Amino acid sequence: MPVRAALLASVVAAALAVAQPVRAQDSGDGFLFQRPSGSWSLHGGFAKPSAGSDLFSFTTTNLTVSRGDFSALDYGADLAFAITPRLDLVLDVSHSGMSKGSEFRNFVDNNQLPIQQTTSFQRTPVTLSARYYLTARGRQIGHYAWVPNRIVPYVGAGVGAMNYGFDQKGDWVDNTTLAVFPDTFHSSGWAPMAQLLAGVEWSMGPGWALRTEARYLTAGATPSSDFPGFHRIDLSGVNTNVGFFVRF
Repeated sequence: MPVRAALLASVVAAALAVAQPVRAQDSGDGFLFQRPSGSWSLHGGFAKPSAGSDLFSFTTTNLTVSRGDFSALDYGADLAFAITPRLDLVLDVSHSGMSKGSEFRNFVDNNQLPIQQTTSFQRTPVTLSARYYLTARGRQIGHYAWVPNRIVPYVGAGVGAMNYGFDQKGDWVDNTTLAVFPDTFHSSGWAPMAQLLAGVEWSMGPGWALRTEARYLTAGATPSSDFPGFHRIDLSGVNTNVGFFVRF
């Protein structure tokens, strides 16, 4: 599973940083002429929504959809600016989405055929975060050389907004008459969000490095009038990713 691979990479990198403190401070290969002022990165991984609200419960109870089906690949990019030697301000955009075909668990149509539909769920968080490094990212040698450390762990937190879309299209059963009818239900919009994050950076050279990261996102939104009677849509979840970044 992609999520297991990303989590394993995080654990292994963190273990190396703790188990080998001397080597963690060893410099990477080469040097830059000055301390970097920022970085940009591309990353990909796995997003696992909490899917904890009643709309998800209704879907998983009545349709052949499990909570795990709402998980999806995640990809994005970020731009970071160094505020202090150990603190970055980071603008990040990422996206994940899934689409799952299903049928009613307990009903069939008049021809004894499945009553089918498709559920789609998309999330696009845009965040501004502070990323704090638990050890020095590198060291200055003289006036013209900055050498990156090999392994550097960090933690962080941020706020932002999440664009989401929840769609269900297909055939449905009227609870009163048990008649089957076609319809499409849609809810989308923006919701405020916050996140916590932790990760490890591994320098592969003076100008670039690998990063593995885990994030917990919390957000919720009021569903549209297509979903009357339901409470807030749970947009929270855990994302894990691996990527590379370039210092500038």
